[in-house]
Amino acid sequence: MALSLKGSARRGWIVNTEQVRQQAAPGAFASFARFVLCGGGVGLAAGFAVAALASWIPWALANAAITVVSTLLATELHARFTFGAGGRATWRQHTQSAGSAAAAYAVTCGAMLVLHQLVAAPGAVLEQVVYLSASALTGVARFAVLRMVVFARNRSRSAAAGNGERLWQHTDATVRRPRLRAA
Repeated sequence: MALSLKGSARRGWIVNTEQVRQQAAPGAFASFARFVLCGGGVGLAAGFAVAALASWIPWALANAAITVVSTLLATELHARFTFGAGGRATWRQHTQSAGSAAAAYAVTCGAMLVLHQLVAAPGAVLEQVVYLSASALTGVARFAVLRMVVFARNRSRSAAAGNGERLWQHTDATVRRPRLRAA
């Protein structure tokens, strides 16, 4: 079976597509802006979902359910868009992200518990302000954890590619050239 090679591959060069994909990872500022858009959007929707669900079930249970769903969604968004992981989040990334979400859940529950200890019957607006403020605080901490721990392996590959590691590799296996015979 004949193999037709074009362009660089015909000349004996192949591209390392994984490194090209990793090189496109955004910087810290762009990642934070994307994190705020993706995570903030999911967080804002989660805030309203918790308030709606809490009218039917206890608040802590509503917060737990919405935290699980929003964490799965946000982790996928962060893997694909925020940190430039180049595709879907892995199980490892979901697990690590769930750990930071568990901490966020504890902080938001703690904030609401303190609110209810300080104010006998807080209104819905005050509850939303406290909940979203606690969520914003934990969001900044989550950004740091996701960037430095959960998606750090992808960033280190990108940094290596940017520090002179070759994206193109020469291979003799790509093209078979006839050997010259000595006369």
